[in-house]
Amino acid sequence: MNLTNKLDFFNFKFHQKDIKRVFFYRIAGTGMGAAACLFKEKGFHVEGADTRFYPPMGDYLKQTGIPLHRCEDLNSEFLQSFDLIVVGNVVAGVSPEARMIEELGVPFISFPSALGACVLQDVNVVGIAGTHGKTTTTYLLTQMFENLGTEPGYFIGGVIDGHPSSKLGAGKYFFIESDEYDSAYFEKISKFRMYAINHLILTSLEFDHADIFENLESIKDQFRAGMPQIDKSFIFCEDYKASMELHEEFKETCANRTWSFYGEHSEFGPHILEMGPKGSTFSMKLNGQEKVFQTNVIGHHNILNLSTGVIFAFNEGFSVDQIAKSIENLQMVKRRQEERGCYRDTLVIDDFAHHPRAVRVTIDAIKAKYPTKKLNVIFEAASATARSDIFQEEFEEAFFKCDRIVLVKPPRPTSVKGVHDLNIHRMRHDLITEGKEAYVVETFEQLMGLVNKLSDPNGLFLVLSNGTCLGLWESDFAQKLTK
Repeated sequence: MNLTNKLDFFNFKFHQKDIKRVFFYRIAGTGMGAAACLFKEKGFHVEGADTRFYPPMGDYLKQTGIPLHRCEDLNSEFLQSFDLIVVGNVVAGVSPEARMIEELGVPFISFPSALGACVLQDVNVVGIAGTHGKTTTTYLLTQMFENLGTEPGYFIGGVIDGHPSSKLGAGKYFFIESDEYDSAYFEKISKFRMYAINHLILTSLEFDHADIFENLESIKDQFRAGMPQIDKSFIFCEDYKASMELHEEFKETCANRTWSFYGEHSEFGPHILEMGPKGSTFSMKLNGQEKVFQTNVIGHHNILNLSTGVIFAFNEGFSVDQIAKSIENLQMVKRRQEERGCYRDTLVIDDFAHHPRAVRVTIDAIKAKYPTKKLNVIFEAASATARSDIFQEEFEEAFFKCDRIVLVKPPRPTSVKGVHDLNIHRMRHDLITEGKEAYVVETFEQLMGLVNKLSDPNGLFLVLSNGTCLGLWESDFAQKLTK
C-alpha cells in the first residue's frame, strides 16, 4: 500500500491554496454527493465518477451540473489533471481501485477530512449522530432554523424536495449528519470525528455496522475519542443505556459544556398528547415549565427527533413562541416515509429503514397516519448487518404489526465475520406461525407478481430498504406510479 500522497486533515488545510480541481471518486454515495456539492459551492471545480448512479442521489447529481463519469471510463492521464482526489469509503483497501489511486501521484483524502478542513473550521457546527434518525433530524433542524431566519448551512446524507442536499449557509449554524461509519480504507475512524463539531446531538446508540465494529463498546470508543473536542453542548436521548453511560464517563471532564436530555421516558419529554393522520401534539419541559407544541410531523420516533431541535433552539435563546411557529409545517427527506405515488390505485411509501428498531417505529408511524389501510410491507435486507442473523429475531418481531410481509432474499451473503446470513425462509415460517401472511421472493419478476396480486385501493405498500429492492425503483414500476 502506497499512501505517500495521502493528505491528512492538517496537510489539506495547508495545501488548500494550491487546490482548484477536485475529483470525487465514487461520488454517488449520499455523503460523497452532498460533499461534492459543498465543494462546488465553495468555488472548486468538481467532477466525479461512480459505477452506477442509483436514485435518489444519482438523479440529484445529474441536476447539479457536476460532470459525471463511469469508473470504467477513467484513465490515469485524466485523473492526473486534478489537484486532489476525494475517495469514497466504498473503495476497499485491497481493491484495484485503491492501487490505481495510490499510484497516480495525485494527493488524495477522505471526504470527512476534506469537509472538516475546507468547510467546517470557521462555522458553528451542530453534529447529529446516532444509530437512528440522523438524516431526518438534520433536515428537521435545518428547516426549523430556516424558519427562525438564521440561514443555516447543512450537510444531509439524503435527497430532499426543494432543497439541495448541502449548503454553506451564513455560518452561525451548520447542521451536519454525523455518521459513525469509518471515513475511508486509509482512515479507519468515524466520519463525525473529522467534522470540527461544537454541539453534539446523540439521538440513539445501539449496535450496528457489524462489518466494521466488533461490538457496541467499539462504537462507543469512537465517541470517547471525539467528545472531548466538542466545546459547547451535548443533547442526549435518555432512552439508550449506552448514551447515558457516555454521559456518566464525561460529565466531569466535560462539565463546562451544556448538557440536555430528552426521551420517551424522560421527565423532559417529549410527551405525546395526540397523534393522528394530520399531525401531532406534544409537550416538553423547558426551564422547568411544561410547554405544548403542534406539528404536522407524525410518528413517535420523528417527534423524538424533532424535540432535539426544540431543545437546541431554546438553549440558543429562541422563545417558545418562535420555536412553536418554526415546527408547524415541516417536510421529510426522500426515502423517509416518502409517498411515491399510487400503483394500481394502491399507495406506495418508500423508507430507508434497515435496523429492526427503525423498521418497528416506521411501521408504527405509517399505521398512525393510515389507520384504516391494510399494510403490506416489502422488506429487503441490504446492509451488511441486516443481511446477517444478528437481528434475526428482532426483525421478525418488528413485522408483527403488518398485515402482509414480502421478504426479499438478499442477493449476496453478509460480509460480517463470524455470523450466519439472515435466514429469510425461517423468518417467513415464524411469521406465518404468528398468523401473518408472508412471502419470500428472489427475483424482480417474483416481486412484481406479488405486487400485482396484492394491489388493493384499501391497502398500501411500505417498501423498507436502503438498497434498490431488486431494482424496483429503476424499473417500469416507478414510472407507472401516479400522484
